[in-house]
Amino acid sequence: MVRIMAVLCLCIGVATAVMADDWPQWRGPGRDGVWRENGVVDTFTASALPIKWRVPVGPGYNGPTVAQGRVFVMDRVTQPREQERILCLDARTGTELWRHSYACKYKKVGYPAGPRAAVTVDGVCAFAFGAMANLCCLTVADGKVVWEKDLLTAYQARTPIWGFASSPLVYKDLLIVQVGGAGGACLVALNKLTGQEQWRALDDKASYSSPVLIKQVGRDVLLCWTGNNVVGMSPDTGRIHWQIPFKPRKMILNIADPVLHDNFVYFSAFYDGSLLIRLDQDTLSAQTVWRRIGQSERNTDALHCCISTPLIEGDYIYGVDSYGELRCLDLHTGDRIWESQEAVPRARWSNIHMVRQAGRLWFFNERGELIICRLSPQGYHEISRAKLIDPTTEQLKQRGGVCWSHPAFANRCVFARNDKELVCADLSQ
Repeated sequence: MVRIMAVLCLCIGVATAVMADDWPQWRGPGRDGVWRENGVVDTFTASALPIKWRVPVGPGYNGPTVAQGRVFVMDRVTQPREQERILCLDARTGTELWRHSYACKYKKVGYPAGPRAAVTVDGVCAFAFGAMANLCCLTVADGKVVWEKDLLTAYQARTPIWGFASSPLVYKDLLIVQVGGAGGACLVALNKLTGQEQWRALDDKASYSSPVLIKQVGRDVLLCWTGNNVVGMSPDTGRIHWQIPFKPRKMILNIADPVLHDNFVYFSAFYDGSLLIRLDQDTLSAQTVWRRIGQSERNTDALHCCISTPLIEGDYIYGVDSYGELRCLDLHTGDRIWESQEAVPRARWSNIHMVRQAGRLWFFNERGELIICRLSPQGYHEISRAKLIDPTTEQLKQRGGVCWSHPAFANRCVFARNDKELVCADLSQ
């Protein structure tokens, strides 16, 4: 048995090492919104991108992930009964390779279009976390169940208003999930091959933000933004290194990921504004640099992000405010440098997902448009724009629908979904 497990772990390591051009988890290989491929187009030649393939899918906020020539996405169907599904497709053709379905009745989930969290692919396994905290480990090859758990029941978890949305993180032989469970189980680490609990930490409520891995003082640190705090902890044991309060004044609406830049980490929430912390470079500790909150969601200060994760370049923060305002802030003070409404129309929760690639940015806005652009302290500079996919109304029944799911960039292609289909467009030169 030990020999079999050792071989399996070796296979996982080899498979992970060859995924340089994949998008195997939430926001890409490094969970940092960086697309590391070259050889892609500089501009678009038409107002709409030619679609390589398209396949029907059900509703869901879950963005696709791409690994080992396969695309993974989750959706929800309600007929003949309520189910969540994990779909695996051939990345070249869109042909369905397998699907796994399970009964899942949504209870007290606001905006119940479908699953939220992106599938995490690690070697021979794919990990899917549903809106009601169903956690599945499936084989990449054929979708067979390795193990599955109902974390809502197992941890007496408190369901967030908009369901469970934090994408699971693989670290060594662990799968780390933000559950918001009772008995100090806000964060839970499971053995990724067996599903057995290895550690638990914090009594906090769960947020929608996904945990990320950073380096501090030469050590791996798990950075998690819960519903109550921002926390740096040991990914091996769950031991808390440092903790800074970030309590909601109205309700938990922490969706964006923490943004690391040098020794700074930035956080932004729809109702609760911005927080910048500094990581100590000699000890495992952190301190607040500044915190700014506006009077309301309309009269904001600094940045009140809703869905999209901001980015930092040099001494400047760039992000999307509560009504779609693209803003540039001074990193060290939070002061606004400029604001633009060019990238997406103004509307409550209006969204842009931002991805870096080869010195430029790829924006996917909620109107289903893909934009190539650059940002600087001087302003927003658009290079090219084309339609990728239509907005649909299950995610949001206002303004003719939206495209809120994060796209995947892999194999010199972009993969995006709405409530009705998943599409792939070739972006190679």
